[in-house]
Amino acid sequence: MSFPEFPGPLFTDLYELTMAAGYFDRQLDDTATFSLFVRSHPKRGYYVAAGLQEVVDALTRFHFSDEEIDWLQQTGRFNRDFLAHLSTLRFTGDVIAMAEGEIFFSDEPVLEVSAPLIQAQIVETYLINTVGVSSLLATKAARCVHAAAGRPVVDFSLRRTQGSHAGMTVARSAYIAGFSATSNVLAGKIWGIPISGTMAHSFVTAFESETEAFEAYANLFPDSAVLLIDTYDTLQGARNAAIVGNSMKKKGKALLGVRLDSGDMVTLSRQVRRILDDAGLSDVKIFASSGFDEYALERLIAGGARIDAFGVGTRMGVSADAPYLDMIYKMVRVGKRDVRKVSEGKITLAGEKQVFRQHADDGGFLGDTIGMRGESLNGTTPLLRPVMEKGRPMGPMPTLEEIRSRFARNFERLDNCHKRLSNPEPYPVRVSDRLAALQERV
Repeated sequence: MSFPEFPGPLFTDLYELTMAAGYFDRQLDDTATFSLFVRSHPKRGYYVAAGLQEVVDALTRFHFSDEEIDWLQQTGRFNRDFLAHLSTLRFTGDVIAMAEGEIFFSDEPVLEVSAPLIQAQIVETYLINTVGVSSLLATKAARCVHAAAGRPVVDFSLRRTQGSHAGMTVARSAYIAGFSATSNVLAGKIWGIPISGTMAHSFVTAFESETEAFEAYANLFPDSAVLLIDTYDTLQGARNAAIVGNSMKKKGKALLGVRLDSGDMVTLSRQVRRILDDAGLSDVKIFASSGFDEYALERLIAGGARIDAFGVGTRMGVSADAPYLDMIYKMVRVGKRDVRKVSEGKITLAGEKQVFRQHADDGGFLGDTIGMRGESLNGTTPLLRPVMEKGRPMGPMPTLEEIRSRFARNFERLDNCHKRLSNPEPYPVRVSDRLAALQERV
């Protein structure tokens, strides 16, 4: 289950390196702990943890190549002693983190790094970027799955994601969050995600007639044919698809479905359903795609659309309504000293932490407590678990299917009031007495 190649330690903001040079100059390299968390977002009642496996893979391979050191020297910004230090640098720290597929909330650390200060500082950009984007997209996808109310949802976003790496991240994150398949063939190869696709309008217009295009496709893919019926006239397209479907029946095959990609989906889906049923094709599914997101899916289902499955693309793939997470990576301890930031509106919690979750008897989530790393709260489950020790992974990482199953179990335990697409009820998160007392001391 490999990832696209780690871009290397130069995938960082310049100030990470200038700070590291400053630490080196003053011989500041005590063990430091940094906490990774998300500040609140008005459109999100929860977040889905994702990206950890890629982080562990990258930190395991972290090192500066000779070519990268030579390039840094050419910038004229760094002295030779510091560059010599970078040339031998490896990640030797510890990482505790929430498992991928876990659900977390604002201000809760999803990951903490404890490592020599220079190492812990340089990896900041990569961690925020990787965990931030993966969790952003997994959260968006989870909202779409919830809005689809049990109907299958397929990732159709690849053509409009913001770059190839983003396209891969979307496919993986969406699958974790419950999408049934992806159009991304490479994601299918790397991670075993089921792949799904039909045809474009260009396929239909390449033939002399719509029916000829449908027949050609059905003959080539008799076990998985889904026909795109809105190139010219949707209702006539449905009738033409019915002709092809009945022709397939006579050959012992079955038309899998038809796809709508434009127009009034509620009205058209009802009309197309009637055409197919009247033609004796009640088993043929109606698929739909057309710039959907969770809000559109909710409206369609509430409006009574006769749609069996959805292809969700651009708006999910770029998380259009919330295109970023305010993910933060802040130092909370250095050496033997706990530290915090107290800027107005950006206060952080000092100290190495743990997140404790309380469950109801039926497994439902009751509330979380952000506490100190070493404390224990009766009747709760700690969510941050060791995943790296002294720079090495602690055992095999879970499979994608295991991560997907974890999310499904967790999402079922989250009350629907926190899943609402608009104005979700805030989930209860408190700070333990011990951690609160530490803040006062600091």
